[in-house]
Parts: sequence; C-alpha cells; structure tokens
Amino acid sequence: MFILKLVFKNAFRHRSRALMTVGGVTLAVLAFGLLQTVVHAWYAGAAAASATRLATRNSISLVFPLPVSYREKIKAAPGVTLVAGAAWFGGVYVDEKNFFPNFAVQLDSYLPLFPEFVFDPDERDALLRDRGGCAVGRKLAERFGWKVGDRIPLRGTIYPGNWDLVVRAVYRGANPNVDERQLLFHWDYLNETMRKTAPRRADNVGLFMVGIASPDLAPEVSRAIDETFANSLAETLTETEKAFALGFVAMSDAIIGAVRIVSYLVVAIIMAVAANTMAMTARERLCEYAVFRALGFGSGFLGLMILGESLVIALCGGLAGAWLTFPAARAFAAAMSDFIPVFNVAPETLWIQLALTLAVGLAAAALPALRAGRIGIAEGLRRIA
Repeated sequence: MFILKLVFKNAFRHRSRALMTVGGVTLAVLAFGLLQTVVHAWYAGAAAASATRLATRNSISLVFPLPVSYREKIKAAPGVTLVAGAAWFGGVYVDEKNFFPNFAVQLDSYLPLFPEFVFDPDERDALLRDRGGCAVGRKLAERFGWKVGDRIPLRGTIYPGNWDLVVRAVYRGANPNVDERQLLFHWDYLNETMRKTAPRRADNVGLFMVGIASPDLAPEVSRAIDETFANSLAETLTETEKAFALGFVAMSDAIIGAVRIVSYLVVAIIMAVAANTMAMTARERLCEYAVFRALGFGSGFLGLMILGESLVIALCGGLAGAWLTFPAARAFAAAMSDFIPVFNVAPETLWIQLALTLAVGLAAAALPALRAGRIGIAEGLRRIA
C-alpha cells in the first residue's frame, strides 16, 4: 500500500508535465486506433464474406460480362445449391457526389444467398412481385430520407438512360459488418430494357454468385465450373467470395501498408517522448533515490517505483485514448459514410492499444530505473534535488 501511494503521488508531482505526457499518450493511442480501424474497414468486405459463397466472373477481367445462359450449367455442378447473376449498374442519383453501390441482381435467388440481409417479410414479397421495385439498405435510406413507396430516379452511366425505381423494401444487416448502403433491383428489368435499346448488351451479367453446400467443396466446385467453360468464348474464373473481395483490396495494398506503418510510428514517437519525460524525472530525483538507498531500500524497490509511475501515466493516457476511439470512430464514419460503408472498432484493436500502452510504460521506465538502481549514495547526495 505504501508503494502504491508513493507511486501515484510522484507520478503527478509535476502536474503540468504529467498531464501533457498523458495527453500525448492519449492522442497517440487514439490515432493508432483510428488508423487501425481504417485498415479493418478496408477489409470489411472480405471479413463479411461467407465460406459457402463463390464468385464466378470472366477470367480476363470483371469488366467483361458473362452470358446469363451460364447460370443453368453452373447450377448443374455437383455441390451447387443456388446461383444468382449480378451486374454493377453504376447509376447516379441526382448528382455524382451522391455515390452509393447499386446492382442489378436476380433477386429470386440472390436474396436467399445473402441471409445477412434482413427484410420485413411483407416488404420482401412486394419487392419480388414488382419488376420495377428495389431494395435499399437502412443507412442508405436514412441518408436520403427514403421510405417504402418512394420513387428513385437513377441516371445510367454504364447503362445509359433514365431509370425509375420504386423502394419496395428496406433491409438491415444481421451483424455490424453488413453493408447497409447498397441498392438492389431486378436484373430482369435491366435486361428487358437492354433488349429494346441495345440488344447486343442484353442477356449478360457481370458475375455469378454461387452458393455451395459446404465450405469444403469450394476448391472442387470452383474447378468444375471453370472446366465447364474452358475454351469457350467467355472462360470463367471462380473463387471464394473472400478471395474475390480481397482482389479489390489488393489494388490498395501500398496504401494500406503505409497506413499500418504510420500507426505504429505514431506510437514509437510518443514512446520516445514518454521515455524522455521519465528520464528527466529520474535526473531531478537522484538525490531522493540516494536517500532511499541510505534508508535501506534496495535498487529493486526504486526500479519498481519508477516503473509504477511510468505505467500510471501511460495507462491514464492509453485508457483515455482507447475510450475516445469509439466517439471518434463514429464521427469519422459519419463524415466518410460515402466512401467507407462499415467502420467499426474491432475488439483486437482495443487489445493492441492496451498492449502498446503497457509497452510505452515499460520502455519509458527501463533506462531511468536502471540508472536509479546504480546510483551511489554519496554520488546522489552530492546532487541538488
């Protein structure tokens, strides 16, 4: 009890210096948490991927379509349970700044493939009945104030023209990793229009989402699908949904790597600042340490006292930074909602923040504790406290 009282009293003896150090650690831990959350958000699509879903696309590039007739042949592959075609629509709502993902999909089979999209049963039935209906995510509906029954005019970019859709359902995510900022509408509606306006572009999809009976079947089913269309005019590449999502993330590997490095550099800098603070404290109190030695306290006691002071300061800053990560993440998510649909602080981020806080406290105390333990009584008493 004596040493704890001594540690807390000495940790904030120089209040302004201690508070500035606590503030520095707080900002560093907060910055680290936000940067790590950005990295996790980049991988959110892959993290939310199902192990029982595959993605089949054109082997050359996702830009090249696949004939919709492939659907029945894919469905015939052993282990396949569901197949749904999908196409990136790329429609613009009012202005280009109002960006959000919008897809034309074969809803009758697409929705069963994605049980994490939770619908009101009546709204779901209305959506499937209305060829011109669409489903929007909860956050997307909140962003534009849409409700069931509203008309949404989209201006086509990939598929030119003006497209009027009616909101028939608003879905929510079954877990925090589900993107609630998408718009989904009937591929049949898109295809019927293409047959009239651009027949050569009709009867094509961008990719097929494939449901399989078991994750263990993924390699076998992928190989069977690709072999089916080998040497055809549109050969396929089939991979797990997670691998498909990571393919997009790989395009930004350099950026993600830089963000990771910066997050750890921030902690390294504050570690150096904290170490300097503890070194200054130790130099100022060498006379006190000599008195403790003269009274019979060993170097272990001095080292433990310095370590305790360093950990108290580091933990005050670290815990404050970890706590502030949540409101800061919510504010950042609101500001960047158009570009980062899922922005949640992962539990592992908090554990890393705590571990780095302890590392800062231990590293900052190491040299001062070693020096205090080696100080001679006569040498220390000659110094002015």
